[in-house]
Order: sequence, then C-alpha cells, then structure tokens
Amino acid sequence: MQVTQRFAQLLTQNVGNVIVGKSAAVELIMIAMLCKGHVLIEDVPGVGKTTLASALAKSIDCSFKRIQFTPDITPSDITGFSIVNMKTGELEYRKGLVMSQMVLCDEINRTSPKTQSSLLEVMEEGQVTVDGVTYAMPQPFMVLATQNPVDFVGTYPLPEAQLDRFFMRVSIGYPTADEEADILERYTSGARPLEKLEPICSSQDILKLQQQVEGVYAAKEVRVYIAAIAAASRKTGALELGVSTRAAIALLKASQARALMDGRDYVLPEDVQRMAEPVLAHRLVLSPEARMRNMTPQKVLSTVLSSVPVPVKTK
Repeated sequence: MQVTQRFAQLLTQNVGNVIVGKSAAVELIMIAMLCKGHVLIEDVPGVGKTTLASALAKSIDCSFKRIQFTPDITPSDITGFSIVNMKTGELEYRKGLVMSQMVLCDEINRTSPKTQSSLLEVMEEGQVTVDGVTYAMPQPFMVLATQNPVDFVGTYPLPEAQLDRFFMRVSIGYPTADEEADILERYTSGARPLEKLEPICSSQDILKLQQQVEGVYAAKEVRVYIAAIAAASRKTGALELGVSTRAAIALLKASQARALMDGRDYVLPEDVQRMAEPVLAHRLVLSPEARMRNMTPQKVLSTVLSSVPVPVKTK
C-alpha cells in the first residue's frame, strides 16, 4: 500500500514540474492507469490538456506516440496495414501509430467516425486485427485522448460506443490567479520544463501496481451498491441511456484503485461515491426532456446517487 502511495506522490510531483496545480486530474489519470483504463481529457483550448498527457507519458519509462487527429487520418494509419514483400512474395505487417504503450490521441473528435471506430478493438481488447491477423499491444497500454467540447466546426462527436470505452473523463479547468502567475514566471526565461522531464518508474512498476489493484477487497455490500446505482440510472426518466455493465465494472475497479491509493486493501462506499462522476458521467445520455430543462449528466448522476441507500457494513 505504501508503495502505491509513494508512487502517486512521486508522479504528481514529477508532472507538477510541468503542469501547475492539477494534482486532482493527475490522480484520476493514475487511477485509470492502475485499472488498465483509458482517459478522455476534455476541456477548453489552452489549459494544458496535451501538455498534461505528454508529461504523464514522459514520467514513465515506456514507448510513447502522439497522434494528431485530422480529417485525413485513415484507419490503417492507426492500426497498421499489410504490404507485399517483393522479395518473398509474403504479406508483412507495418505497425500503425497506435502500436505503443502510451498513446496520445490529440483532438480525437477531429477525425472521421470511421477512423474513430478503428480504436474500438484496441481500447477494449488491447489488440489490433489487420487482414485477419491479430497483433497484441505492448503492456502496459493506455490511450490518453484530448478533445475540445466547445468547438463544433470540423469536429465529429464521439459516439456512445466510443465514449463507453473510455474508463473515465477528466477536466482540467482554468488555473487560479496564483497558479497562472507561477506558470507565467516559469516561461518568462524561455524554459521548456517538458523537455527536461525524466521518467520516475518503469513499465514493470506499472504492471506490478495493476496487480495490486486486483487484490483490493470489495465486499458483497459494495458490489450490490454499485449494481443498485446502475439499476437506478436505467430507471430514471432523465436519462435516455443509463449506466452499462461495462461502466459498473469500471466503477468497481476505480473504487479499488482509489482505496489502494488511500492506503487501504478494502473498498468503502465513499470510494464509489468519489469515483462515480469521472467514471460514469460521460457515458450517460440525457433524455430530450432533461436537455430542455438544461440538466447535465452530473446533476442527474448526483440525484441517482442520493436515491440509492448507502451500505453500512462493507468489510
């Protein structure tokens, strides 16, 4: 447990050399990483989405690729393609951009739905299939995608099936006045802190921590609590699409990782409540009536959580 807490502290400090005051966002992304999940970083332009993703990737000694999504990116660019070797006459696989341990999908909603769909298999199963042949991804594997929620020109909204494969959605938000002053001071001298960032852990360290998450105990009462939240979301009239089974499993895993980072080997209902919004909110689809009343998935989720009895015995 102490190893996980120490890792979280070191990673937050390392990323803090580049990104100021975003420890909460870094912590959520670490939880997703420990759960073998993928993260959608969604916020307005210029708040450091791409820098945050790049800093996290550079903090881990593993392979990293950045894909700048544009309308002309094709599925084969992502997954790779087969080409005939003129000497042997046999097909050879040429790796796509996604064949890396850490993949930054920058402005993912600026590419076509067809190209977006090429990520479905790799995000769900950790593999790509080209011409009937399946290629496993290197481990650990994580997709960090960014998108701007307010720019609709030239964008293609992510479909529900794609959103459901993101373990969680994270927003960064604007810095405070003091934090922004700190940022400006860093860049006054022309410093480039991202270029100086060094890795603080290896791929094997991440794999070991992921195994620890799986050993965190979740009592039957906690599992029933999560199932009740999912069921309640499907019954409310404010949602056209409630919590899926995949989302419920993700909430359980996130709660286990949250407990581990807090130094516990068991899950509390508070862990579930803390992880509910980043794990579930982006998967919910509001009903037309709810949209007319200017409701948000976060507000509906809060109402759902308050309607479900919290278990007392969880150990």
